[in-house]
Amino acid sequence: MEEALASYRHALSLDPSLAEAHHNLGTVLLETGHFEEALESCRRATAANPGYAYAHESAGDALMQLGRVEEAVVSYERALHIGSSRVVACHNLANALAQLGRTEEALAAYRRAIALDPNCAELHNNFGGLLRSCGRLDEASACFRRSLELDPRLAEAHANLGLAQRLQSRPREAQASCLRALELRPNYEPALTTLAESYADAGDFAGAERCFRQVAAIDRDSPQACAGLSRLRTMTRQDSDWLADAQRIAALPLPPRQEACLRYAMGKYFDDIADFEHAFENFRRANELTKCTRPAYQPEAMTRIVDRIIDAEDDEWLRRTRTRPSRLASGSPSGLPAGSERAVFIVGMLRSGTTLAEQILAAHPQVFGAGELPFWGAAAEAVRSEPDDAGRQRRLECHAVTYLDSLASLAPGAVRVVDKMPGNFLSLGLIHAALPNARVIHLRRHPFDTCLSIYFQHLETALSYTNDLGDLARYYSDYARVMEHWHSIFPSGVILDVPYEALVQDPESWSRRMIEHIGLPWDRCCLDFHSSPRTVITASKWQVRQPITTAAIGRWRNYQSHLGPLVGLLARDCV
Repeated sequence: MEEALASYRHALSLDPSLAEAHHNLGTVLLETGHFEEALESCRRATAANPGYAYAHESAGDALMQLGRVEEAVVSYERALHIGSSRVVACHNLANALAQLGRTEEALAAYRRAIALDPNCAELHNNFGGLLRSCGRLDEASACFRRSLELDPRLAEAHANLGLAQRLQSRPREAQASCLRALELRPNYEPALTTLAESYADAGDFAGAERCFRQVAAIDRDSPQACAGLSRLRTMTRQDSDWLADAQRIAALPLPPRQEACLRYAMGKYFDDIADFEHAFENFRRANELTKCTRPAYQPEAMTRIVDRIIDAEDDEWLRRTRTRPSRLASGSPSGLPAGSERAVFIVGMLRSGTTLAEQILAAHPQVFGAGELPFWGAAAEAVRSEPDDAGRQRRLECHAVTYLDSLASLAPGAVRVVDKMPGNFLSLGLIHAALPNARVIHLRRHPFDTCLSIYFQHLETALSYTNDLGDLARYYSDYARVMEHWHSIFPSGVILDVPYEALVQDPESWSRRMIEHIGLPWDRCCLDFHSSPRTVITASKWQVRQPITTAAIGRWRNYQSHLGPLVGLLARDCV
């Protein structure tokens, strides 16, 4: 390297106008970690030859290393403008745009890069990572599988597939993918971290702690390991060593995503020890960092969606669209008509108690908890795209059969199968039209506690409304409006409203009411839900393994001085 540096510098002393020599010097400086000098050399190269695409690209690489991501985007775009077939520049542009939260542009850049080089395993893997962060798990998994078809020994793709499988509630496959990544690349931190989270999902907190500590032993500056340990139990003031470590790591120059995960953990620590001002300070910092990595929330778009649902899906629409059981189950593997009571839906806002309700129901010997099934989001979009009632009804009938068959496949012996996708509240009209005898359990919680609990959680998918209290207030208001609408048009007995506060204060009475609502006999196993060995994918994975407590009721009072954006919610009948 020293010889190369000396050679390029000598050439430039003889002729400072040599663009290629400036660029070659810049690439060597990049490789040796001299990023400011590398940037200067690349800029001299582009000054000497403005059409030098490679030099613009290398300038972008130096800017990325210096954390100047917006400037890097400009350099990569110039390189691509000059040489449109530059796969590496296109790939790097996609990575930079993703860091800036310009998600749609990043996805387009990845697609362009893949079109230029469809056999690059790394490209498919990185594209899948961005899709996963957007919550598009099926597409992400397909990308990771394509990456592994091209390079079966790519540990990063195995680990990424494992994370997607974990988020899809496929724990055994997730663990197998992570273990395969570790075979190929021992001590690979992302695989160990996902393995730890998977163990915690299953209630094996000792196994999770072992994995996190293994990561910390490999890299004492790992934000993921430090943050992961905080989620395995309630922290106390005796955990001051953990806090010192977290503060030390947070002070390092970290990418926004990594600092954010630590800030959420530090917020939890301070909340656990009742230091609420320091808790909110860290939660606010975590959310501001997370905003930088996600597309901005568009509250007007959500309000328009809810307006259209309320206007279009009224009681007359319901009568016209409802499926006819006699036309369905012929030849269906489920053997169940559309009127089947097998499907049970738990809906509500995130952090409203939906996981607790599912745990209680799933403890019943005749009930299977399926977790969050993404079926109805895509199905609703397809049905609503149909131009007339006949087309909507035909498509609904097909979806009803497909959905019931999928439930039968998931749990062949279960009398009831619980789908706990909270966002299904937007699709309840279509769900009820497709499955008129399915029962809905709606979890309601004080809006302040709900919104704060969301704001305080490090959610792994891109739900942009969760990072701003004003956005949360708008989203909550739209959710409340559409739930009021369903109540006004559904027959009585379809929806059971379960107040979270009442459920935790009187768990047996409300558990009995939920079991009765879904048409099953009472079983006392439902009161021992916290002992269940089932896997639970939730931010509150430790809490759902504990007996019911009322400690979270009125938690918002600890943060009253910060609740200004939420105050308008009390004007609605949301409590």
